Amino acid sequence: MLSTHTTKTPTFEASKLNYKSSTPHPLARFVTVETVALLCNLSPDEIYRIECWQHIVYIHGKGLSRFVSYADFPPILEAEPPTPQDMVRWRKRWKSAIAPEFWTIFYRYQFNRANSESQLLAWGQFVALVKGLLSTTALQHLRQAYQLEQYWWRHF
Repeated sequence: MLSTHTTKTPTFEASKLNYKSSTPHPLARFVTVETVALLCNLSPDEIYRIECWQHIVYIHGKGLSRFVSYADFPPILEAEPPTPQDMVRWRKRWKSAIAPEFWTIFYRYQFNRANSESQLLAWGQFVALVKGLLSTTALQHLRQAYQLEQYWWRHF
């Protein structure tokens, strides 16, 4: 009798983030599955694929097929910090000096999900780098959210 031996090897899901251009957009470093999920109000599991083309991002997810500008993605801690040229690119796309409302939602979310007080501090310092792109109202909301999260970390 012939026995079949199967080994259980972990299967890795292919990356949902695909770069389709030989020259990636400079703002592509801020595109992540988690950011796309938050932007599209989906869970990361509901995102099927993200294609980063030279000038635009294509998102395909559960009940969703959408093109998004790179300027809609806020800078993140894990990537190289934004440069003055990045600021010019954002403002040119927005046609104003103020970041989209999603940026405020995104940073508030990052404050809320910080795993430690030091990570919260890192996000707070990072937001201070881009505060010139945020409206005064958005900045007030983020300061309040930061202070609330800081209070929770210090007292509980």
